[in-house]
Amino acid sequence: MSTGFTGGSAQLWLTTLARVALGLVMVIAGGLKISDPDQAVRAVQAYQILPQSMTHAVGYGLPLLEITLGVLLLLGLGSRIAALAAGLFMLVFITAVSSAWVRGLSIDCGCFGGGGAIDPAGKTWRYLSEILRDLLFLGLASWIAVFKTSRFALDRAPLGALSFDDATDDREDSRA
Repeated sequence: MSTGFTGGSAQLWLTTLARVALGLVMVIAGGLKISDPDQAVRAVQAYQILPQSMTHAVGYGLPLLEITLGVLLLLGLGSRIAALAAGLFMLVFITAVSSAWVRGLSIDCGCFGGGGAIDPAGKTWRYLSEILRDLLFLGLASWIAVFKTSRFALDRAPLGALSFDDATDDREDSRA
C-alpha cells in the first residue's frame, strides 16, 4: 500500500470523484445547450463580447466541446488534458460573467441552457454565485490536472486501474 498521498487510495478516490463530478457537469451543461442551439447563440450574444460574426460558431460549438470534454472526463481518457481544457473553459466563463457584471449587464449566464437578458433584481447575488460555482469547478479541474491518476479510468486501464486493489495501484505507480 502506498504511504504517500499521490497514488494512495485517498488520492485515487478523490480524483475519481472530481473527474466524475466535473465530467457530469460538462455533459449536462453541454446537453442542455445543444438541445436549443439558437438559445445558446443568444446567450453568447448577450455577453456583448464577441463580434456578431463569431457568436454563431461559439454558440453552436461550445456545447459540443463541453460534451466531448465531459465524456473524456467520465471515461478517464486523456484526463489531464481534458481537465486543463475544462479549467480553461471555467476561466473564460468566470471572465465573461465578471465582465457582464462590471459592465452592468443583466443576463442569465446561459451556463446550463437559457441565457439572454433578464430582470436585474438579484443581479449581484446571481453573478457572485455563478463565479463561485465556476471557481469550484476550476478547483476540480485543477485537482484532476495535478493528480490525474484515478480509479475506473481508461488512462490506466491496460495496467489494471479498473480494480479496487490498492496493491495493484502501488505496483503501477512504482513503474512510473
